[in-house]
Amino acid sequence: MNERLENGMRVRRQVLGDAHVDRAEAEKTDFDAPFQTLITETAWGNLWARDTITRRERSILTLALLAATGNFDEIPMHVRACERTGASRSDVMEAFMHVAVYAGVPRANHAIKLAKATWREMEDEGTVT
Repeated sequence: MNERLENGMRVRRQVLGDAHVDRAEAEKTDFDAPFQTLITETAWGNLWARDTITRRERSILTLALLAATGNFDEIPMHVRACERTGASRSDVMEAFMHVAVYAGVPRANHAIKLAKATWREMEDEGTVT
């Protein structure tokens, strides 16, 4: 394992949690292993590892970008990550309010529904503070 991949795996675990990463690693196949390496090295080992902005700020940006571009599948994972990055529910709402103005109310509305459902799941699991 190269240094960027090792660093990426460390950051990925810090942001997403061991349970999520262990599950993703267990589901990895020969087919998607190169893709998993790419995103671990690039997104986690490079971008999320930078210290120019905080992980809280990265969480807020990521959620806004996912909602604005309609990439809703990743929103629950990143809402869960807020527990580790320090982004509050108020931060998440501010991000989605920006999405409403700059990318459209329907996208923001859907993202808000996903966030609320994710927080309910986390409360039921006892994984929210």
